[in-house]
Amino acid sequence: MAVPKRKTSKSKRDMRRASNSKATRPNLMECPQCHEPKLPHRVCSACGYYKNKEVKEVN
Repeated sequence: MAVPKRKTSKSKRDMRRASNSKATRPNLMECPQCHEPKLPHRVCSACGYYKNKEVKEVN
């Protein structure tokens, strides 16, 4: 069975672990009512519509 010759430093260990967790930008889509960018499956903050129905009144 293989055994490491030297201890892996904290820096090397953390670099290896961090390589898999890259920050990604959220996917934005266009609101069909007001054409503002919004997150998918969320109520539009600009017009208050979700699935072509007004669910929140926006002033």
